[in-house]
Order: sequence, then C-alpha cells, then structure tokens
Amino acid sequence: MRLYENEAKRVFEREGIPVPKLYGVVGRADDVGELGGMAFPVMLKSLVLVGGRGKAGGIGRAKDAAEAVSLARRMLCGKIRGCAVERLMVEEAVEEKGACYVGVTMNPADFNVSVIVSPAGGVDIEQVARESPDRLLAVELAANEKILPDGKASELVSFLSAGLPGGKDFAGALKDIVSRLYSLFQKYDCKVAEINPLIITPRGPVAADAKIVLDDNGVYRQGGLFALLGLEEVRHDVAEPTRNEVRARTAGFLYVDLLPEDHVKDPRRLYVGLVPGGAGYGIFSIDEVANVGERFFGGRVVPVNFMDSGGGPAVETVAEMFDLLMDYELVDLVITSRFGGISSCDVFIRGLVSCLRARHAQGRRMVPVFGRMVGTDLPRAREFLERANRETPEELKDMHITVGNRKIMAEVIREGIRYAFDVKGWT
Repeated sequence: MRLYENEAKRVFEREGIPVPKLYGVVGRADDVGELGGMAFPVMLKSLVLVGGRGKAGGIGRAKDAAEAVSLARRMLCGKIRGCAVERLMVEEAVEEKGACYVGVTMNPADFNVSVIVSPAGGVDIEQVARESPDRLLAVELAANEKILPDGKASELVSFLSAGLPGGKDFAGALKDIVSRLYSLFQKYDCKVAEINPLIITPRGPVAADAKIVLDDNGVYRQGGLFALLGLEEVRHDVAEPTRNEVRARTAGFLYVDLLPEDHVKDPRRLYVGLVPGGAGYGIFSIDEVANVGERFFGGRVVPVNFMDSGGGPAVETVAEMFDLLMDYELVDLVITSRFGGISSCDVFIRGLVSCLRARHAQGRRMVPVFGRMVGTDLPRAREFLERANRETPEELKDMHITVGNRKIMAEVIREGIRYAFDVKGWT
C-alpha cells in the first residue's frame, strides 16, 4: 500500500525527518490563490501513486500567485502514466546546494533489509545502479535490527557525504536522517521508505520528496498510522484503483487491470478477460493467453486482467466475477478455468450460469466464454451443466465448458480465441 507524498511527509515529520513547509492540498486551481501564508516561490506537485511525475509535467515551480494558479490549472487537467491528476500539494520551494538519495527496502530473496545511498539525487536509483554503480552503496542487514547500527550508519554517510557538495558540512544531520528513515521503515512495516531527492539546503538536509510503501501483510498492525493520516481502508499498492478494481474489492475478490483505465481499444486485436481458478492459475492464464496469441494468432491477443476468487467463493461472487468482465467494454472473450480444490466446480458453474441467464433476461451485453472445470464436486457440476443446457440453451449458447481432463487449457484457450476470431470475421 503506497502513501501519497503529502501523507509520507507527514509521517516523516512525525519521525523527525525535515521536510518543506506544506501550504495545503487543493483539488481546484482557484483554491491555490486561497491558501494562506505562502512565501514564493512554491512547488506544486501532483498527488498520484505512480512515479515519473517530473518527466510528465506533474511537478512545477511558481514564482508568484498568478503563475501558481495557471500552473495548477494545467496540471489538474493532465494524466501521469494513465492516472488522472485530481489533487495537488503546494509546498515551500527550498534552496538547493546539492541532492542525494537515501532509501530502505527489503530483499525478497532472503528478507534482508538493505539501506541504499547515493550522492546522485533526483535520478531513478535503477538508472544510477545501471550507469554509475560506483555512485551507489547498499548495505544489507541480515539480522533485521530495529535500529540501524551506528557503524553501518557511519559507513553509509561517509560514502554519501564524500560525493555530495556540502555533504561533509552536514554529515551529522545526514546520519540522523538515514538512521531515522531506517527506524521508520521498521516501525511502520514498510516495503520501501525512500527520499529522492534529499536536498542539501543552507540550513541543512531536507526531504524534498517522500515515498513510503507499506507491506500489506503488516497493515493490520498500523492502526495508529491510519488514524494519523485519516485513512479508513487499505489502498491499492501501486496506483489509484480502477473502476473495475473498486467493484471487485467491494464484491470481495482480487482483481487487477493490466491495461490503463483509458486504454483505447485496437480494432485489430482481441481482448481476453480471465476468470481463473486461483492466484497461481491466474498468472499462468495471463502468460498462456499471451503465448497462444503469439504462437498462433500473430500476437493480436491481449489479456486484460488478473483475477482470483479466493478459497470457496459463493455462487453470487462467481457470478459477479463474470458480470464484471462482461460489463468491461474492452473484453471480447472470457477464458475461465476451475481446477477445483478448496473451491467447488459446482459452485463455479452455478455462478457462471446464473450470470448468463440474468444478463440474457435483462438484455445486457453477452461475451463468449470458453473454459474447463475439473476437481472437487465435478460429478454434481457436470449434472447441473447438462441440465442447464437442456433447460436454457439460448441463454447459454456462447458458453463452452470442457468437463474433465479431455483437453489441456492451452487447447481450450486456442479454441476460444479461434471462435472469437471467426465471430469477428478475422483470418
């Protein structure tokens, strides 16, 4: 779960890390002129949960009120990597003598905590590692200490201040910030805590930017942090949730859009929605649809989502999973698979049939469904499916479900894509 910059800086302030003065957060350009106590110049920053704001015009400096309003008007009309800019933070512009990078993260391979510093601030740390590895120092702490050991802190700051203009003059302050950032990382169960850039000003280092990503597995312990920031629910990890993701969360299942919310449909491509039987199978389904599309259909097939029902979903939940994809205008075909273990094939097929019957009765958009089911409750599921096809053949005419292991999923996927291509009259 990622925090917005203004939220992360509030946490920084609480933990004793210097930040620029915040004048306010606005959602309308004219509101910038209403903010009191501003001393120009000021910085305007788009509040979105994605990187690359500076390159996309999402950060600007204004020398007076008129320029600030004009800049805000332009920024609030834009998007950054598909995310609409709906709010801006307005803060003090600090004088820069130098800039560096400080970050704390965890290595998922061995769960060691790494503290990373570089005198090259304001640049993507991945770019520094790739192009100037000698400008970066990473120190791993295998013991996962709660407090950064003094020797490690000194090693990091010695490297940092040696390559940073004015760094040696503020070595003590830099050491304090590195240590506090590490403690913050541990205290709030973070996956990432980062300052880029940490700016050297005449009065000392100031965190001009702030990034905090919380580990979702530890969020349940962070009631105090949520209260501090006025948050009531867990937020999407990377960016603002799409309409589909909000709908899925409300219904109680996991869903991630693979395409931006404003993606323009390519009329030469087939867009495939996925209702898999589990998270691992969901990842496999994305790969297999793309692979089959590449091998047999000239790369003209696009998987549009990840989805996971969780263990033992209700019939209504399964029906909503299919409803969501059929309501999604991009989707031309739905590929599904129920490898029944914890979850029941009988519940799965009842949910799918319920969805199709209801949509047919209401005159709503129907999308062809191809899939396979095998595993728990398969005999009962087969019996229900056969009866449903006899009772409502018109409603279920575009449902093609293979029962058992007579076909592998790659073959089912290929048949479904070929069917959808034929419907469109494509070769």
